[in-house]
Amino acid sequence: MMLTLVMNVPMAQAESQLPDGTAIAPCVATKTMGCVPGGPFLRGSETGKDNEKPQATVWLQTVYMDQYEVTVEQYEACVKAKKCKKARTRYRDYSRPKQPKVGVRWYDAVDYCRALGKHLPTEAEWEKAARGTDGRTYPWGEKRATCKESVIKDGRGRSCGVKKSAGGKPEKGRTFVVGTRAPTQYGLYDMAGNSWEWVSDWSSKSYKRCGKSCEGINPKGPCDGKERCKGHRTKIVRGGSWYWPASYATTTYRRRHVPSNDPYHHFGFRCAASPEEAETIRTKGLPSWVITESVEP
Repeated sequence: MMLTLVMNVPMAQAESQLPDGTAIAPCVATKTMGCVPGGPFLRGSETGKDNEKPQATVWLQTVYMDQYEVTVEQYEACVKAKKCKKARTRYRDYSRPKQPKVGVRWYDAVDYCRALGKHLPTEAEWEKAARGTDGRTYPWGEKRATCKESVIKDGRGRSCGVKKSAGGKPEKGRTFVVGTRAPTQYGLYDMAGNSWEWVSDWSSKSYKRCGKSCEGINPKGPCDGKERCKGHRTKIVRGGSWYWPASYATTTYRRRHVPSNDPYHHFGFRCAASPEEAETIRTKGLPSWVITESVEP
């Protein structure tokens, strides 16, 4: 998998160092991941829900994000290789090979990303990948989400009016195959709508309540992302879904849920890679069982 230097890094993100003096890694291009250049961005919102406040500048190292949500066939390949646990989708019509894999526990998402030499993105990494550096409300700007830009619930119903074709309650709709809408500025698909996406952080009532663990450089959330975090029992999903309207598909909306995914919800995920992880993948390649070519819709 050859990587080439990316030359079109936005000028707004041309900083060479993080505030602590760490050099910002240059972007390189891959066929399956988009590069989010290191530097500052506006995280949070002053006009959204309480847990989105306050808006503040956060700095991140360069990070790579999967262009697409992890698909059914990709996840099942991990299960077949005995690197992932089985995760059954409870409703019918959500298991086409190129639909996003939903119904996974947070732990399942972590295991899948690790099996590829990647990681489940931090909440800050996910948000910057979705909104860039200008504080936009949606991945494409300030225009309210419609079914032209994302797979959401609109006036026709859930999933843009497309009903389930199998099982009961067809009005509940379904996910679409990945990548049916235009990509973001970083080449990422479905960052708004289609399926909610797990991120690594423990949830917090607000960024203010979270304190220093949610501030500064490369924040990892409460307890700095440790496996156990006293007083915290829920993780975060981001991005909205086919089931919910535009107000959930913003770059700042934070929904919390227990990592065991019990009670069950149709949550999906995508993976991220640090510059070091990306370099290891570049030199050593991905495991032989990994499906990459089929992510193209």
